[in-house]
Amino acid sequence: MAILVFAVSVVALSIPAFAAESGAAVIAREFIYEKAPFPSCHASTIAEIPDGLAAAWFGGSAEGKPDVGIWLSRKTGANWSEPAEAANGAQDDGKRFPAWNPVLFRPEKGPLLLFYKVGPSPSAWWGMLITSDDGGTTWSKPRRLPKDIVGPIKNKPVQLKDGALLCPTSTEDQGWRVFLDKTTDLGATWERLGPLNDGKTIGAIQPSILTYPSGRMQLLCRDRAAKALHDCWSDDGGKTWGAMGDTVLPNPNSGTDAVTLKDGRTLLVYNHTRKGRSPLNVAVSADGKSWQAALVLEDQPGEYSYPAVIQARDGIVHITYTWKRQKIRHVAVDASKLILRDMPGGEWPR
Repeated sequence: MAILVFAVSVVALSIPAFAAESGAAVIAREFIYEKAPFPSCHASTIAEIPDGLAAAWFGGSAEGKPDVGIWLSRKTGANWSEPAEAANGAQDDGKRFPAWNPVLFRPEKGPLLLFYKVGPSPSAWWGMLITSDDGGTTWSKPRRLPKDIVGPIKNKPVQLKDGALLCPTSTEDQGWRVFLDKTTDLGATWERLGPLNDGKTIGAIQPSILTYPSGRMQLLCRDRAAKALHDCWSDDGGKTWGAMGDTVLPNPNSGTDAVTLKDGRTLLVYNHTRKGRSPLNVAVSADGKSWQAALVLEDQPGEYSYPAVIQARDGIVHITYTWKRQKIRHVAVDASKLILRDMPGGEWPR
């Protein structure tokens, strides 16, 4: 797969010295598109396809407007394809609702999956699914998920050893509560686990699922109170989960994403702040409890948010995120070259 290489000095401007050093790990930094038929975008997702990468996001006049649809681009060579609308919220009766939060996932066997939400608001949306047998070039007819099942709410599923997909999800209609939606047949049938929090003592949504060499699983969740990322743990393969608590990392009530690397470590992309959506940071952990600072992706004024992250077959980590609600940025990282620094007390090193 061809990768477009950019000068690493781009990421070294106005950021801490150690982040500039880790710039050697950044092997590509680019916008997925420069111009698009929509002025606003958000909530990107990325997946590896047989001949490259596919990324999707929602785009339209503004978040929550009826014209907002799910747009997709593919990278099978040096450049990303022109964005094309893959799905929207048009109904059979002619009414159209906004589309939200796409999630791409390619299982070990079977088609590329694109989950998304449709509805007037996050408290009243429903889950949708389309599939592609050609890496995102063409898509199936949209299918509505069963009542009370929305599928992965923002971040990708994990595929368990038995082939089942465990989808991290959440709801916002009775407080912010975290669930897991599980399907053993790529979305034909479902079962739901949770809620894992009461939505009152802790308000949490948009979890990521991490696994560790010991077999333990961790959920990392967005915090409604804009204090700290929340987490909870499972010791039985995701069947049951412990109490949700706070991590050492701050969260400004903004989405995050994380991935388990091939070497057993975990990598998190998040805003290391309790206010605003800049900076956008990368941290790495061996145990999910103590985290080391790895990279600053953005630190200028503006919104840099809602990241998605995967590790491709060749080991390269791919990150996409919202850039000022105007574009989607893609960054490719060689995680083996990241320079890690301790964060005593959760404070980003200077």
